[in-house]
Amino acid sequence: MAPKRKSLKRKLEHDLVALGSDRTKSPQPLQNSPPPSSPDFSAVILSHVDLLNSPSSTYVTDRAALFRSLHALSDLAQNEEMVDDMVKCGVVPAVVKHLEVPIDDDCVCGPYGYEVEKKCAIILGLLANKPEHQHLIVDAGALPYIVDLLKRHKTSSIISPGLVGLLRRLADAITNLAHENTTIKNLVRMEGGIPPLVELLEFNDRNVQKAAAGALRTLAFKNDENKNQIVECKALPTLVLMLRSEDPTVHYEAVGVIGNLVHSSPNIKKEVIQAGALQPVIGLLSSSCLESQREAALLLGQFASTDTDCKVHIAQRGAIQPLVGMLKSSDSQLKEMSAFALGRLAQDSHNQAGIAYHGGIEPLIDLLSSKNAFIQHNAAFALYGLVDNEDIIADVIKAGGFHKLQDGSFKAQPTRECVAKTLTRFEEKIQGQVLKHLSYLMRFAEKGVQRRVALALAHLCPIDDCRTIFIDNNGLELLLELLGSTNLKQTGVASLALHKLATRAISVPLGDVAPSSPTPQEFLGKHCVNNPKLSDVTFLVEGKRFYAHRVCLVKSDIFRAMFDGGYREREAKDIEIPNIKWDVFVLMMRYIYTGTADVSLDIAQDLLKAADQYLLEGLKRLCENTISQDITAENVALMYQMSDTFNATSLKHACIMFVLDQFDKLSSKPWYGYLVCSIVPDIRKFFSTLLGKSSSADS
Repeated sequence: MAPKRKSLKRKLEHDLVALGSDRTKSPQPLQNSPPPSSPDFSAVILSHVDLLNSPSSTYVTDRAALFRSLHALSDLAQNEEMVDDMVKCGVVPAVVKHLEVPIDDDCVCGPYGYEVEKKCAIILGLLANKPEHQHLIVDAGALPYIVDLLKRHKTSSIISPGLVGLLRRLADAITNLAHENTTIKNLVRMEGGIPPLVELLEFNDRNVQKAAAGALRTLAFKNDENKNQIVECKALPTLVLMLRSEDPTVHYEAVGVIGNLVHSSPNIKKEVIQAGALQPVIGLLSSSCLESQREAALLLGQFASTDTDCKVHIAQRGAIQPLVGMLKSSDSQLKEMSAFALGRLAQDSHNQAGIAYHGGIEPLIDLLSSKNAFIQHNAAFALYGLVDNEDIIADVIKAGGFHKLQDGSFKAQPTRECVAKTLTRFEEKIQGQVLKHLSYLMRFAEKGVQRRVALALAHLCPIDDCRTIFIDNNGLELLLELLGSTNLKQTGVASLALHKLATRAISVPLGDVAPSSPTPQEFLGKHCVNNPKLSDVTFLVEGKRFYAHRVCLVKSDIFRAMFDGGYREREAKDIEIPNIKWDVFVLMMRYIYTGTADVSLDIAQDLLKAADQYLLEGLKRLCENTISQDITAENVALMYQMSDTFNATSLKHACIMFVLDQFDKLSSKPWYGYLVCSIVPDIRKFFSTLLGKSSSADS
């Protein structure tokens, strides 16, 4: 996600324009001025406009009065609240009129040489700060005169301070007129404004150079025709030289122009690189100018998108270390643009190790938590590239990168897609030497690293290696330590990891499947249920008779012992069954006779008790399956207690899975911590059995 380039307006601060003995003083504000937009101000403006429009104002003898009026209007134009009133009072055409007046040698050499025209440029530039006034100024005919005056340095025999100031203000005026206005950008080109601006890049005054570069920067912004003409006018060699200037304000403007030239223009990008811009741009990463650093980082990211060779050259020339340092800056824009550049560089295998070596992994991981969507995306894209390198994966996991990617909150859809691809890349790489490295870290690194690795491997480890990692190499104990922590955040990540490990280790959710029913011929069938025909034993339940057949009842160990052992029921024709409801007993007998039973939720718990009493494991599983569907945050503790009471293994496993899966709902319960600690031994046993079976199945 590339950071957006900007077309910057020029701020028009006052020059030292007073003449004679006052030349070193800044112009004084109007004294006792009425409030903005008052009738008195409108009268003042109109009086100046009348003077500008008077026929005598064009004569040399009146340039002093003309200058004073323009100076007063430029003061007013600095107040944004006054700008609309000035436009309404007709300031624009009155000012434009004085850009077209031919300037003879007397004017140039006089005390007000070029000062009138400079004041006109300042006023128009200030008015153009409001987009709605840009076209009004152009429609008044200002552009041809501005462009003509830009060429004055070529025709003038004297390069006076006044001309220097005029050229600067003319370039500034173009910057503000063309700001985010495609039509005016095109008009400047068609009026021939680009060639003189390019020439002024070499003018013998830094302020003029900067102003010309600022205008070209604006004209190049999202305008291919202007970009091409700037390049055709051979601006690149001069701009590259400006990049090396010791004056931060000069190289800032130069890198801004180049940035706008190369944006979405691959051919110009190649020309800029061929012109030798790469090394000076890398040098700007260490500039004292924050704005230049930002622009340089952004430009390097654009260069890195060109081809693989360019990515390598950028790294070889020393860009990675300062870019990594910028990731830790307090300036959000600098972090965004350095992450953008590193993200592009990280897509090349030659650069990945360099980014890791210079300490780029941890700050990139930290930026995943940024509230800035662009910073998030660029950091995620950089990590996506780094994870392609098998030598770096362990370092990313060690630094907590996998957890941040998995559990982070990402604002933009492209970022979420990038993170998903990165997690998939993790899964693809966790094997062979990478897995061995992680296993080593999990056993011998410091405790925090061991835990991070165990958490990651719960999600990523190939299932046929899970027993080795989690049982043999103690990974399960690391997760259980976290689960039993008093720190809820640690408990939460451990719950998620254990639940993921369990769901990966089993082919279907626990508790959802009953054991296969025996073949039908082993049972008498449902027509024999409570059928007195051939019945040889009768049960009395809640005062009701149930007719049964001893040959079928021996399927239950309890009934077999009852009939084959030395119990009084052996010879009895009527056997009383206490403590079981009639409906429960009938359903239990139906299971014994048919091998199946439709266990509803309202009867499941009583039936489970009966099935456990009569050692009917198949029926227990059916009951456990039904009860498992009714586990909630409110009853899970009671369900777990029930599983213990009736030795209901499937129900216990379902409770464990629920506790692991529903951390967010359960963690606020007052009994949550006690419940988790009490079931840890059963969780250990559950995973030992589960991973052992998974390993056996895979082998």
